Amino acid sequence: MAYLLKGVSILGAEPTDLYIADGVISAPVENAEVVDAAGLVALPGLVDVHTHLREPGREDAETVETGSRAAALGGYTAVCAMANTSPVADTAGVVEQVWRLGREAGLVDVQPIGAVTVGLAGKQMAELGAMASSAANVRIFSDDGFCVADPKLMRRALEYVKAFDGVIAQHAEEHRLTEGAQMHEGEVSTRLGLTGWPAVAEEAIIARDVLLAEHVGSRLHVCHVSTAGSVEVLRQAKARGVRVTAEVTPHHLLLTDELAAGYDPVFKVNPPLRTRSDVEALRKALLDGVIDVVATDHAPHAVQDKECEWAHARPGMLGLETALPIVLSIYGPQWELIADRMSRAPARIAGLTGHGGDLTVGSPANLTLVDPSARRVVDPSELASRSRNTPYAGMTLPGRIVATFLRGEATVLDGKAVK
Repeated sequence: MAYLLKGVSILGAEPTDLYIADGVISAPVENAEVVDAAGLVALPGLVDVHTHLREPGREDAETVETGSRAAALGGYTAVCAMANTSPVADTAGVVEQVWRLGREAGLVDVQPIGAVTVGLAGKQMAELGAMASSAANVRIFSDDGFCVADPKLMRRALEYVKAFDGVIAQHAEEHRLTEGAQMHEGEVSTRLGLTGWPAVAEEAIIARDVLLAEHVGSRLHVCHVSTAGSVEVLRQAKARGVRVTAEVTPHHLLLTDELAAGYDPVFKVNPPLRTRSDVEALRKALLDGVIDVVATDHAPHAVQDKECEWAHARPGMLGLETALPIVLSIYGPQWELIADRMSRAPARIAGLTGHGGDLTVGSPANLTLVDPSARRVVDPSELASRSRNTPYAGMTLPGRIVATFLRGEATVLDGKAVK
């Protein structure tokens, strides 16, 4: 189907007419379906390099289909699905299963992330080459949820992926410093009597890994950076030319450890919410480019895993449908910044050609339309995810995704999923 997006603003520029036909941005065509886009901003489709879709194994929390629908409603056209499923995505067979489920859903491009080690156990390197050469064409590998703690194994993985320009995405946590930890180590944890998670547990692993990546000359990506100290390690590494990229989550850009004071498990996350000074450092680092991308770390959980005592609750928060509004609430309508940090850079890191491109004639029609004047109260019951563990319930956030197009086909129109 052909579309005419009438009166749309591309990245905040003057209103224009944008045509979509045959899966690409096109010259004017006849008989196009008209979408009134007056007052709307067109962005390249968002790309998330850190999504948990739970399938296979925990379909009670999320499926590839429900997670894909949440992503499309959030303005995403591609998501990278983390490997901590059951069975773990550590073989070509499992990553191809996830990839095919994404294609069947047809709402976003689902790009599997392969595990670095067998079973996420940190002992033996997984079949990285087989996953890379599979139909899923895996390029990012991560044991997210667990740190690749063994430096020798980490070095071997970094060396191995150089052959196909892959990237190792590290969950930076020195587990010997976080044993029994329940939240950020600081004034609030002391007051609440909860075992603290020190910032240095993250910073020490990042420091080690940038040295390994520098030594090997390989690509390293740091997941969910959460501390001011981590920012400084990354800043110095980038100044030296180390091939390192990093992500920050919307919740680490907005929320602080003070929210743990009520012992509400919805605010329990890994890494934990940090201090206001950490939040400010992360916000500046994203502006400066020290942090490359906003990644949701969308982590759905079934009711029994989240609505329980703090100590027993699983860490994680929903993020796909609220990421862009959170970023808008912090930075305002800085459309070039948003397009770069939420589309271009993540697509480049993940090697997703066709995503994150300019909205010019001939380019793949992967894009989203945003109403920047709209305001939305977050209602967990209205979210497309199978889970409800959002920390933003009741918040009023700016921006509304009006439409999303994947290769020229509408996946969302008038704020509603087409499929």
